[in-house]
Amino acid sequence: MSIEIKVPVLPESVADATVATWHKQPGDFVARDENIVDLETDKVVLEVPAPTDGYLKEIIQGEGETVLSDQILAKFEEGEAPAEEVAPEEVVAAPVTPAAAPAPTASVSTAQTNTTGASPAARKIMSENGIDASQVTGTGRGGRITKPNALDVANTPTTERVPMSRLRQMVANRMIEAQSTAAMLTSFNEVDLNAVMAIRKKYKEEFIEKHGVKLGLMSFFVKAATEALKKFPIINAATEGTDIIYNKNHHIGIAVASPRGLVVPVLKYTDTMGLADIDGGIRNYAIAARDGKLAMDDLQGGTFTITNGGSFGSLMSTPILNAPQSAILGMHTIKQRPVVIDGEIVARPMMYIALTYDHRIIDGKDAVLFLVAIKDALEDPARLLLNL
Repeated sequence: MSIEIKVPVLPESVADATVATWHKQPGDFVARDENIVDLETDKVVLEVPAPTDGYLKEIIQGEGETVLSDQILAKFEEGEAPAEEVAPEEVVAAPVTPAAAPAPTASVSTAQTNTTGASPAARKIMSENGIDASQVTGTGRGGRITKPNALDVANTPTTERVPMSRLRQMVANRMIEAQSTAAMLTSFNEVDLNAVMAIRKKYKEEFIEKHGVKLGLMSFFVKAATEALKKFPIINAATEGTDIIYNKNHHIGIAVASPRGLVVPVLKYTDTMGLADIDGGIRNYAIAARDGKLAMDDLQGGTFTITNGGSFGSLMSTPILNAPQSAILGMHTIKQRPVVIDGEIVARPMMYIALTYDHRIIDGKDAVLFLVAIKDALEDPARLLLNL
């Protein structure tokens, strides 16, 4: 029985999708629920599974094509797995848009390289780099190819032009939107993480044994940010026209680097979560982002965002708002720095933190005090337990 493989019904917030990767080709046997093709949207990658055992008969929409909900992607023929492998010539495949040919390598056998009319030094460079005389314009006497002529060609950088992914386009547009619609300002502070590091070291093994996850640094920041948002609800707000929307829930997005680009999955109701819940949620999101398994719901509903450039070594930066949110907290790398404590100079694990906020609705006073509240909670974690 012939079956049409269609684009799944897309969420209202997603207008269309792009055919990203066909994992099967016409004539291939596909088991029930096995992924046939990936569709890339502005936010997530959607997998389209086989409805039953059978064969991919014809691909209608090639890679790179833009498709809409319920549009036909391919034709599928129901059938059982073959008892033995079918010879390639027995399968009639429909034409598919071929993948781009790989870029030629810079190295070519010297036996294929013509260096006629070149100086000895130029011939050596041309042979080593697979450069043919026809590729070089000689400027020496009588058009002779000189060493600088050969070097000019050898050192010419090769380039590759690739289209932006849908996710990269979305991120770019959101960044431009944030820059052009919000009055962004960034305030900084620094945090002594000695107490947090001591807790993580002391309870490391016991925490893993009980909860099955590592006691991470991010969970402390999520808890500290959640408590600070309760004290300064304007930081958790958003704008809509000339209105300020105060969010009563605390849904914190965690910026995660994935192979497709930056994604921000959201931890929902962080005011009800313990450290283990937060660490487990972040771990699951990181795995899902790596494997392209994030669902649309995972990326929606955030009221505040935390981004950790420190995981890549960033010492200080000014994060950009994740619209329509009005504030974002930036974490940075931890460095042992000299600080004065009780009149003594000591080395402590210090981190710069940054809050970028929309100055249209958030005053500098609230932004600075919000950072101070996070600093106080992290430098004295007992405040989180005592709700101080």
